[in-house]
Amino acid sequence: MINECFEQLEKLGLDPVKVALSSVSELYAMPDSQLLAFKTELILQAYRFHYENNAFYRASCDQKGVTPNSVSTPEDLLKLPLIPISLFKSNDSHKLLSVNLKDIELEMRSTGTSGIPSVSRRCSDTVDNAILGIYSMYREFLKISKGAGLYLCPSTEEIPEMGMIKALNMLAGLLDTHQFMVKNESLVVEDALSQLDEWKNKFDRHIIGPPFLINRFIRYLKATNTRIKLDKGSFIITLGGWKRFSGEMLSREEFNQECMEYLGVEPSQIRDIYALVESNVVAIDDEHGVKHVSPFIHFSIRNPKKLDEEVADGEVGQLAILDPLARSTPGFILTEDLVRLLPEQSPSGRSGQRMQYIMRLPESTEFGCCAVNLDKRLDDVEAEQNCPVVA
Repeated sequence: MINECFEQLEKLGLDPVKVALSSVSELYAMPDSQLLAFKTELILQAYRFHYENNAFYRASCDQKGVTPNSVSTPEDLLKLPLIPISLFKSNDSHKLLSVNLKDIELEMRSTGTSGIPSVSRRCSDTVDNAILGIYSMYREFLKISKGAGLYLCPSTEEIPEMGMIKALNMLAGLLDTHQFMVKNESLVVEDALSQLDEWKNKFDRHIIGPPFLINRFIRYLKATNTRIKLDKGSFIITLGGWKRFSGEMLSREEFNQECMEYLGVEPSQIRDIYALVESNVVAIDDEHGVKHVSPFIHFSIRNPKKLDEEVADGEVGQLAILDPLARSTPGFILTEDLVRLLPEQSPSGRSGQRMQYIMRLPESTEFGCCAVNLDKRLDDVEAEQNCPVVA
């Protein structure tokens, strides 16, 4: 039946991927088995495209004996060859392209502790899909269409290629006004507080940024015994790793408690986003603190010791992402993240996959995303300026 639906859409000149991107609520309302069948067809269509247009990926498929004729069911998704995320950092990462290099519209980068950038290239189709997918997820889980955004991070003008900032900046288009408070690698907390005060009683005030920078802001409030009462419609929105450049892991539970105490918000107003620059997935916390995977993207949780095996829901394993939105490069990526899929039914009533991030693989050569280097740069600047807020 799914195949027939896709055929009908294509006869009408409609792209099934773009139809899915505009139907997030409807996808989350499907029974799990129907949603899995739907996104399996999206993934297999993408697989056929990359098999036909990418010599490097096709060679990997042929080596494993996996061809478009040998995959057709959700169970077959396990057979699809995966691209280790480290290949996006290689000098010859252009070999991952399924389109001509001249068709690349956007390059985004993420640099962790190794200092070697991961380069993600997106053609026009992939940019279209990514933008539609991110905005549809923002609307589904945040319902933001107004307010003021206090961005505790640099602007895209300062770091235009940083994927994390690009994704957060997309929220600005849904707001009435916004300000980026990190300038020249420095955060002046007094200026941020003054800006929040200026917006008081005018807008719902949202605080947006990577966890470590919002944590810095809260540390200042603690040190000065300052408490803020944000608005009922306010959100604290985080994107980026929870591990600092020093190796210290920020506690999500502690972070939430301090947001409640010093920013005057409820737990339902604190929303974290999981994303990777190499993929088009965004997994966003709902009002119950449950992180939902984009319904058109599939997470396959692998046994780190035997990567062709999946672990059971509820068990921790290595994340593989099957992303049919990617056209520039195959969206079948083996990450270095350990996660678990939550087997419990969602309190929100949404179907689909729900995930919990655990940590990077212990043997990973680096940790963190672009936020890690930003964290270190700000720490270095604070040390030079003898900032009274101690990291």
